[in-house]
Amino acid sequence: MRRPFGERLDAAVAARGPLCVGIDPHPGLLADWGLMDDARGLETFALAVVDALADRVAVLKPQAAFFERHGSRGVAVLERVLAEAADAGALTIADAKRGDIGSTMAAYADAFLGEGSPLAADAVTVSPFLGFGSLAPVLQRARATGRGAFVLALTSNPEGAQVQHAITAAGTTVAQALLDAVRAENVADGAASGAPSGSFGVVVGATVGDVTAVAPHLDVAGPVLAPGLGAQGGSAQDLERVFGPVLRHVLPSVSREVLRAGSGLPSADPAGRRRALRTAAEEALAGVRPVFDGRSHQV
Repeated sequence: MRRPFGERLDAAVAARGPLCVGIDPHPGLLADWGLMDDARGLETFALAVVDALADRVAVLKPQAAFFERHGSRGVAVLERVLAEAADAGALTIADAKRGDIGSTMAAYADAFLGEGSPLAADAVTVSPFLGFGSLAPVLQRARATGRGAFVLALTSNPEGAQVQHAITAAGTTVAQALLDAVRAENVADGAASGAPSGSFGVVVGATVGDVTAVAPHLDVAGPVLAPGLGAQGGSAQDLERVFGPVLRHVLPSVSREVLRAGSGLPSADPAGRRRALRTAAEEALAGVRPVFDGRSHQV
């Protein structure tokens, strides 16, 4: 049986640095790359990113919707992305944000975390807004297969505050209640503050600003996926300002900041595109490394 996801993530970050690169092949990026908005263009784009980065970044995070919009051929490309990224040594997070109840959620768990599933990633993003208990099938499957899950908790989109900042019957915000629930799962598995990460993490946007009034306790004894760097306006300084003492567990995520490096290059020059993507990823990693100095990720 593979080691738990939290341990493997800590090891990958220690070896390759704290960076997750999203694979978000939206129509605008395909056009910028000179590709058609079809399954063939999707395949060229996504596999070029895997080829360039899977042997050097800690985590790749394909956004499932951009593959699903191309139907069965797009889903087949997602399967290849997950398999080839794993073969090259990168961990993968299927950015699917699934959320449902009962047997339907169990089916999502089987799809993205089940042993032998062609869509199985090392972890999956999930939505808890049908109640944290609705995630039980995902948490159970992750434990059984050594995989992980990232729970949406505090996102930076303006609409998120309507739910995430709401006050529960217990007097905390919904966001804090979710953070506390994820921490409880990790603690139940033996994780603790200052120790290697548990396998269950949360998604907290790097651009959410001061979170102390909404979620004063960010420590979930597990990883914190922090999207929003680069093109979305987040900076390395935002990481330190938002996450403070839990920074050692933070996994910064970039997408367009790296992916747009492949724009404007001829399709007949895959080596040039590979170099451009690698350079962009190296620059993104160099940009966040200083705030992690002195806060080493334990293995």
